[in-house]
Amino acid sequence: MGEIKKRWYVVRAVSGKEKKVKEYLDLEISRLKLENFVDQVLIPTEKVFQIRNGKKVSKEKAYLPGYVLIEAALVGEVTHVIKSIPNVIGFLGTEKGGDPVPMRLAEVNRILGKVDELSETEEEMKIPFVVGESVKVIDGPFNNFSGVIDEINEDKKKLKVMVKIFGRKNLLELSYMQVEKEI
Repeated sequence: MGEIKKRWYVVRAVSGKEKKVKEYLDLEISRLKLENFVDQVLIPTEKVFQIRNGKKVSKEKAYLPGYVLIEAALVGEVTHVIKSIPNVIGFLGTEKGGDPVPMRLAEVNRILGKVDELSETEEEMKIPFVVGESVKVIDGPFNNFSGVIDEINEDKKKLKVMVKIFGRKNLLELSYMQVEKEI
């Protein structure tokens, strides 16, 4: 038997259940000995940083919620096995109930490249603030003071915040981690 040609497909899953779908798929693939037909099951994720109790916490978040990528040769029972997994809605295709449409190589490389890029630049944070926005200091000597962002230094990840202390306005330089958006 020659080499089995595998292509990338997108499986639609119930949003938030992507990890379960991947677990079930991996389990079924090994149980039914379909390793020759399915190479890998991927959930594109990105690292997101949040502040909990004053600490920087890293959390993995699905980069494409509701979708699971699968590299497989859809022959024989493989398509049926994938569709019968709990929380799987079906394949991403052109028409409802139609044949699964493989992804173009450019799309695959872009998504996989994006996933690799996200895992490499995990320290890169999106700038969560804008000038003129109200923030509350959550760390340091000015804890619980409120102020308005005057300036943002993206390179140093610092903010200049105008805070009223004893009735006078003072400019404080604080890191992104020392403030949170005021609600």
